[in-house]
Amino acid sequence: MQRILTVSLMAILAVPGLAWAQGAAAAAGSGDMAKAFAVLAAGLGFGLAAGLCGLAQGRAAGSAVDAMARQPGAAARIQTAMIIGLALIESLAIYTLVIAIILLFANPFK
Repeated sequence: MQRILTVSLMAILAVPGLAWAQGAAAAAGSGDMAKAFAVLAAGLGFGLAAGLCGLAQGRAAGSAVDAMARQPGAAARIQTAMIIGLALIESLAIYTLVIAIILLFANPFK
């Protein structure tokens, strides 16, 4: 498991080096370098947010089902609180998606 994490981390850290090499080979200005880092930031940021939101939603749903099993009489209130919590968790992923789309297509670096 640790070896997989190490290899993954090395692959992630190697990507900016490739972006620098490509930017230097193309003899481009700072706009292309900013665009390359914007693509990396959008991809890594949204991937991280989506993964952590998925973990949080799974944990929230599991805890809610556990609570409903312990107290069946309060199942309606627990379910309502769970749905509100899941909506708030999902909003984080949606906000991150909006920021990633802005970074990719609006090009705020011009």
